[in-house]
Amino acid sequence: MGLKVNGVNDALPKETKPIESFEQLARFESRDAPVVTMFSGGLDSTYLLLRLQQLGFTNIHAVAVDVGAPVEEESLTKHAAHFGAKFKLLDGREAFVKEGVMPAIRAHAMYLGLFPVSSSLTRPVIARLITDYAKEVSAGLLLHTANLSQNSLPRLNNCIRRLGFPGQFGSPYPHSVVSRERKAEELSVAGLTIMSERKLSGDENLWCREFEDGPLGDPEGFCIPEDAYQWTRRHEDHPPQKLTLRFENGNLVSVDGNKFPLIDAIAFLNREVGKFGLGRFVGLEPLSTDDKALEIREAPAAAIIMDALRHLEIATLETKTLELKQQLEQKWVREAIAGHWGGKCHTMCEVAIESSLQGVSGSVVYDIDQSRFLPCSIVAQNPRYIRDRDHWERAQQSLWRI
Repeated sequence: MGLKVNGVNDALPKETKPIESFEQLARFESRDAPVVTMFSGGLDSTYLLLRLQQLGFTNIHAVAVDVGAPVEEESLTKHAAHFGAKFKLLDGREAFVKEGVMPAIRAHAMYLGLFPVSSSLTRPVIARLITDYAKEVSAGLLLHTANLSQNSLPRLNNCIRRLGFPGQFGSPYPHSVVSRERKAEELSVAGLTIMSERKLSGDENLWCREFEDGPLGDPEGFCIPEDAYQWTRRHEDHPPQKLTLRFENGNLVSVDGNKFPLIDAIAFLNREVGKFGLGRFVGLEPLSTDDKALEIREAPAAAIIMDALRHLEIATLETKTLELKQQLEQKWVREAIAGHWGGKCHTMCEVAIESSLQGVSGSVVYDIDQSRFLPCSIVAQNPRYIRDRDHWERAQQSLWRI
């Protein structure tokens, strides 16, 4: 099972209108009450610290959750302190793998088959851990930095509301639009010139790296800087190799015969598949208005894990079962993207998907080179496939005669 936000799967509590502008923050009276902000060290979250300091807030907690991206704790602590904030790092890696990645693998969480969902999986974990922290410090404000062009806006707001945070929460950016250039300029004036050098907005976890904005803002003409990639950047030519992935009941249990915890298997496959330049994705993601925004992603481990599982599903399941599972998968994805993680519909899909994978076990061997990864062996524990067509045809003919 995936994440249940605070163990609650029912309807959201009575809706509280979230913070949506800096003007609303300016009207908050208790300037010495604890304020918790979700802090990544990026342009948006750093600029929020600047504005909170300018508004006179004196008890600011800048909180980050480690979901597998590199965390420069010393640098983040320094940047937070620059604006009078206390930095706190929470470890969410194991929770993210168990509650987000494992269900996503079972659900083949690819938006319309184009690209793996990513921040949809981390936001419930991040929201839960930071909301718990905000409750511990009796915060009156809990802030994040999502804007109208990011689906994280409803995801985070819905999660925080479902978790029952007693204070005010939200993001000031939906109705206070500030350009990246202006944010960087103001931060530079405040003494953080490094922010002016950042051209891309990105989000990273151990499952997927995604980036947007800057030179990627226009789908009709965009250029992806090669240095934007990390996992799939080819530093040298590598000879072709084989990789074997083994599953039990839909769960990855070993790679090349070595049993890894899933968190380690993902890191291993990101290296071994990514070094060939494989696992890159380009796609348009729908916003809450159904307008579409361009995003670039790299997720080599996700690509090969879900490909292998699909081969075993086809080898094992009845076709009608597989067709229904695929319908449920896309509903699962749409609910996750819309920020309804933990709701009844999302949970129903997840339970059915997990149930369908009982008995889906076996291994897939891949040939991998610079152009593709392609199976050269599919061995299912409970196969429905034919290994000798001539023998099968003779058997069918014998049955027909009976």
